[in-house]
Amino acid sequence: MQDQLSALLAKAGTELSALATRPEFEAAKARYVGPNGALTALMKQMGSVPKEQKPVVGKLVNEAKTQLQAQLDAALGRIEAAELAAQLGPAVDPTLPSPDRLPGTHHPLTLVREEMTRILRKVGFTVVEGPEVETEYYCFDALNTPADHPARDAQDTFYLPAAARVGNVSKKNPDEKYLLRTHTSSVQIRTMLKGEPPIRIVSPGRVYRRDTTDATHSANFHQLECLYVDKNVTVRDLKALLDYIFASLLGKDTKTRFRPHYFGYTEPSFEVDLSARHLPKVNKEWIEIGGCGMVDPVVFKDVGYDPEVWSGYAFGMGLERLAMLLYGIDDIRYFYQNDIRFLRQFA
Repeated sequence: MQDQLSALLAKAGTELSALATRPEFEAAKARYVGPNGALTALMKQMGSVPKEQKPVVGKLVNEAKTQLQAQLDAALGRIEAAELAAQLGPAVDPTLPSPDRLPGTHHPLTLVREEMTRILRKVGFTVVEGPEVETEYYCFDALNTPADHPARDAQDTFYLPAAARVGNVSKKNPDEKYLLRTHTSSVQIRTMLKGEPPIRIVSPGRVYRRDTTDATHSANFHQLECLYVDKNVTVRDLKALLDYIFASLLGKDTKTRFRPHYFGYTEPSFEVDLSARHLPKVNKEWIEIGGCGMVDPVVFKDVGYDPEVWSGYAFGMGLERLAMLLYGIDDIRYFYQNDIRFLRQFA
């Protein structure tokens, strides 16, 4: 048995060292350790070995099996290294000058964000940002979202572990959880708690939801949200601002309309549709672009504003949706793939 094992290892060492491709390796592996392999056949002979010799023979078989497996691993590693080298191509000399001297450019989402904030600054809005890690109070409680609302379920929201500690984000209530904000509306609450009206802010930023990624959905995306609080603010003011924004961004042929909807922190609430058939890849007369409404008096009371004195509106929309509409992009995943061929289109 020992002679047979030694001969098998010697033969395997010679054969495996000469392999150059993965199919050759798989065929050789089957010849040695497959169901009908040479080592498998020797192991099956253990049943005929005398009882007193089984410990010695078994040890020899196990040692041979270990050595053969090492030879197989070495052969596979060498083949994988050769495959990787073939994919990488010739070595790069880092001292050579770069052949690509094209200037960089802003990401399309940055372009849309900057254009939107520029439009809104012209009518008095100030850019305000907030933390992406929030607490339940700022993201839900202060926005009139009850504890049993589906949006607060762990299947929709990314919650941090109960023991998590976040630097500058303090809890309003000791038992509330930290989470990745699901909308930029939390910035509205933080702003209203800091001072008295009038307030006119725009808050762009990244938000997170437990969505399955496809052509129109992403687990992280960007929103832009506006809040205006003053005396005698009406729905007419809200509609006039949205008409101005989309005409400035998408052209004078753009039209907007409201459809009744429900949001916990605005009353009345509306979905905003726009008609922009003059833009690329817009084949519908009306497409949904965001949500809006008049700030609910309950929200004002929670931040210490008198709803009998102050009124206001809020609206929000996805920057990816705007960028897709503006540039004729049909898949949201392009924004996050860092494909230089895609990004250079916006230089």
